[in-house]
Amino acid sequence: MAGPATQEHLKTQQKCIAIFALVCCFAVLVALFFSSVDIWGDSEDGITEENCSRNCRIVLVENIPEDLFPADAKTNMPLSAGFHTLLDLAKYSIEVVSPVWNLNSCDTDTKPGSAKQGQLLFQRLIGLKSRGVKLKIASSLTNSVELKTLVEHGAEVSFVNMTAFTRGGLNSSFWIVDRKHMYIGTGDMNWRSFSKRKEMGLVLYNCSCLALDLHRVFSFYWQLHERDYIPTIWSRRVSALYKIDEPLELQVNETEATTFVSTSPELFCAKDRTKDVDAIYQVIHSAKSFIFISVTDYLPLVNRKLRGGADTRYWSPIDEVIREAVMLRGVKVRMLITHWKKTHPLTFNFVSSLKSLCLELHNCSLEVRFFSQKEKKGDFQDLLNHNKYMVTDNALYIGNHNWVGSDFAINAGVGLVIMMQNNLKNRGRTIIGQVRAAFDRDWRSRYAKSHQGSNHQNSKYRECNSKTKERENDSISSL
Repeated sequence: MAGPATQEHLKTQQKCIAIFALVCCFAVLVALFFSSVDIWGDSEDGITEENCSRNCRIVLVENIPEDLFPADAKTNMPLSAGFHTLLDLAKYSIEVVSPVWNLNSCDTDTKPGSAKQGQLLFQRLIGLKSRGVKLKIASSLTNSVELKTLVEHGAEVSFVNMTAFTRGGLNSSFWIVDRKHMYIGTGDMNWRSFSKRKEMGLVLYNCSCLALDLHRVFSFYWQLHERDYIPTIWSRRVSALYKIDEPLELQVNETEATTFVSTSPELFCAKDRTKDVDAIYQVIHSAKSFIFISVTDYLPLVNRKLRGGADTRYWSPIDEVIREAVMLRGVKVRMLITHWKKTHPLTFNFVSSLKSLCLELHNCSLEVRFFSQKEKKGDFQDLLNHNKYMVTDNALYIGNHNWVGSDFAINAGVGLVIMMQNNLKNRGRTIIGQVRAAFDRDWRSRYAKSHQGSNHQNSKYRECNSKTKERENDSISSL
């Protein structure tokens, strides 16, 4: 039996343990508190939800490869010009996310001058430090010569280890300039985006409310630097300012609209952030008369490589909502899909299934065409239609992903939804009208073909199927 001294010693130990436990709990609470109120040290330059600008100017930018369309065809501001206007406006900071950094072509077969715009853009990025403009880049690339060169000239780079998080890639492509101006679209930091590939994006000027929210996505990536896990507690400054059911109300080219930023995969959706799939669902579901979709690849499958084999499953969210729009609401749907060397053979099976919905039915319209061009030997990306957007009678979605299940499940991407008023006047002059005009131009071009157009055409697609059959169990990757 323990004596009085021993009992007193035990009581002292218990008190010490209790005090230590209380101190630990207090420390955790303090950490939670500061995480929620945010003392993370990246200033937002005095821009807040209360004083940010909601009166925005938006410009549609495209890269159209040489000789793709007739000289009198309607084209929009060149993509390269859009980036240069953003560089001209930059006073304090530029934040960039791009899946690729290859602005300086090393391809000996490249046509002289075709990489000029990429090289010029790279030189301007190198010169930002001399102007007192801070360049910050989030990237998943581990051995990029261009990123190393930019670091040598004052840029800061945050490495996002996508392999550790999802075994996917960082597909996001956007710029934020001074937390006021922004770009989002398919054009990335690849010289082909300014010469050989067909690209589309949006540049928004003096739109600090939306730029501030997109900056929070960038901050999310930035805080993943060299981590191999997603933290369970996040700074308040990475949570979404606007979401699907509480969008930002603003003026877009003097027209009232609502907008929000979406992200994927779900693991990368910070608090209140809308998932890309939900954003696409809303735009399709809200369409009343038409839905026009232009994507490089369409494949409602998730194909993951696992230890011991591959896991392939049907991925239904987008496919099902398209079927619902066509069958139950009578919405006209057109899909323009790129046909190229990496087109998955099952794409044609899913397209045929969609088209069969309207067989022998009145008031049912679902058309699919494939944008196909002759590809030069040695470079399957020449003249590639790299667009990834959807336009309806009242909304626009533009994103970074192909409409492939694997992209949304494992790859990081960003989307932007803009919804206009239903009672629009001069609809054709709005950004919705401009994007629709671009789609109509592509749809009517000589490169847009139905895969059921002729026996010769069908044989071409069967040939494509046979050549790519061996890739059915490979993971689906985007450019």
